[in-house]
Amino acid sequence: MVETVDVLVVGSGNAALCAALAARETGARVLVVEKAGRELAGGNSKYTAGAMRFVYDGNEDLLPFLRDPSDPRLSRTDFGAYTAEKFGEDLLGFNDGRPLSEEQHALIDGSYDALRWLATHDVKFEPIYSRQSFEKDGRFVFWGGLTLAAAHEGVGLVDAEIAAFERLGGEIRYDCGVVDLLVEDERVVGAVVETGAGERATIRARAVVLGSGGFEANREMRIQHMGPNFADAKVRGTPFNTGIGLELSYRLGAQPHGFYGGCHATPMDLHTPEYGNLDLPHDERKNYRKICYFLGVMLNRDGQRFVDEGRDFRNYTYAQFGRAVLEQPGGVAWQIFDAKIEPLLYAEYRFHDAHYVEAATLDDLIAQLDGVRDPAAFRQTIEAFNAAVDDSHPFDPTIKDGRGTQGLELPKSNWAQRIDQGPFRAYPVTGGITFTYGGLKVGPNGGVVGKDGQEIPGLFACGELVGGVFFNGYPGGSGLTSGAVFGRRAGAGAARLASSVPEQLELA
Repeated sequence: MVETVDVLVVGSGNAALCAALAARETGARVLVVEKAGRELAGGNSKYTAGAMRFVYDGNEDLLPFLRDPSDPRLSRTDFGAYTAEKFGEDLLGFNDGRPLSEEQHALIDGSYDALRWLATHDVKFEPIYSRQSFEKDGRFVFWGGLTLAAAHEGVGLVDAEIAAFERLGGEIRYDCGVVDLLVEDERVVGAVVETGAGERATIRARAVVLGSGGFEANREMRIQHMGPNFADAKVRGTPFNTGIGLELSYRLGAQPHGFYGGCHATPMDLHTPEYGNLDLPHDERKNYRKICYFLGVMLNRDGQRFVDEGRDFRNYTYAQFGRAVLEQPGGVAWQIFDAKIEPLLYAEYRFHDAHYVEAATLDDLIAQLDGVRDPAAFRQTIEAFNAAVDDSHPFDPTIKDGRGTQGLELPKSNWAQRIDQGPFRAYPVTGGITFTYGGLKVGPNGGVVGKDGQEIPGLFACGELVGGVFFNGYPGGSGLTSGAVFGRRAGAGAARLASSVPEQLELA
């Protein structure tokens, strides 16, 4: 017997679950199918820190979203404001001269409402005190426009969205991957699924929403679109995001859209696992990231700096600097810090499995770095950096303090301090890919657009499958927000279409 639903959602990450929630709250019969088993479900969202970037005017706008609005720290917290104009400027900074895309306008315009909508489904958030604020004059000052993360981070976000969907009567089926789409009379009418045991079944649907992620776990596609440097990149998240949604859509003539050469890639501990590790507690998974480079310097195997570590707040650079590391000889680099910076390093640098070497002197430190090809150049680079630090600006990590270097071919623009107080530490890093930017063209209701400019009837997409949202980088926290905005839109669009499909089509 062939099973029939109104809306079939493929995937169980944040975007897919938002689509499922939006469709189910209309009363549609919604089924979510997920290739992974229950423990590994949740897509890349489960591996994230759960931060979401959105437009807000001040502290009062955030209170309805908070898990604990009585937190005593709130009375001495300055969240600032994050305007639509600032969000647009931040996105433009990664567009390589492109104007804001339609998708970016939709992301900005829908960001606050998406958070408010999630809060109505009991998805709650917490201020990111540990990574997005510094205590200054007795107050917590937030920086970089990023303030809130889902309670219990990515795992908490996914769990809360699943709970909300199931409260509404929705169903999730695990170990159930889509292998093909059903098409009749040029209309998508369901999918063929395969269980973990290899059994196949047909599920008919009045609308199908693809929320199955990008192609970051597909080595061949990474090489094809992003080049050989990404052949051996660490995959920060799920091994299941292999591009199946793209491939199935291409077969139906879907229009590729966005920048396929772009991806979110961040510096990671060189010895991080090949894929994300959900066996670790949620508060430990993030500890393989190494994103405090802005407080020190990064050098490659030839002893050269290769990025302006203080170009901007790390929210605006960490998703690009992983690629920069992969482009270095051997795809490795070292982050160097001295004793005065150590207290400011994030918890991930004190994680029990964090890899680093420590020494009382720089010479002894450099001698321990396995793979450095020119120790003398390494030492000379640090000496030149120290000599170039401009002391005329006080060090202040809560702002872009202008404390930079003078006379270096590659400057450090902010937060420059001499590396001169032992003991010294060096953390080996490589690049970890989080998600890809190239995707599909979708219409204003989330429908997948074909190469002829017309939407493919019955097919919708969200999450990483939506192209044109990010190009050469992104402001941190935008990815989950994008998933919520476009997931909600696709789910609502699919439910509207499903309600208009004649009854006989579902039984054809």
